[in-house]
Amino acid sequence: MPTTKKLYLKILFSILLLSALFSCDSKKTHESSVSHNNPYEITFVSVSEIGGRLGSYRIIKATKDSVFAEKGMTAGKTHKEWASAINSETWKKLISSVNITDLDHIKSSPSQQSVDGIDETFQIRTPKKSHIYVNAYTDTLHYKQLEQFKEQLDKILPKEYQ
Repeated sequence: MPTTKKLYLKILFSILLLSALFSCDSKKTHESSVSHNNPYEITFVSVSEIGGRLGSYRIIKATKDSVFAEKGMTAGKTHKEWASAINSETWKKLISSVNITDLDHIKSSPSQQSVDGIDETFQIRTPKKSHIYVNAYTDTLHYKQLEQFKEQLDKILPKEYQ
């Protein structure tokens, strides 16, 4: 009987020790990941123009260190891609027009693809939230910052992707 009691206590002690160890580790990991990320820092931006009778598309994705662009037409089965590294100064210029506090106020509009139109879609990510807008150009009050972003983007893209 004493051997069974000792075994029971060893198992109970091991379970308590392991659970305490795991709970401490998860708190440390969570705290360190939150403290290093600014919740209002832009980490990713993409703009796409998709639609039309021939199924044309242009998709551009930008992060702090790179820009990727693709374009093509599904009817003609064409597809081109381009990618380039960017430095932190270029990234800052690229996103300088985007005001994080205004992003919640931008309004999307209905899709135009159903009438053979082209939809312009923006996606802007921060560590805290992802913002997605479709045809926001109808929001004349808040669209200007997205338009300025596109102008900055055109400065770094090759002419064939502008």
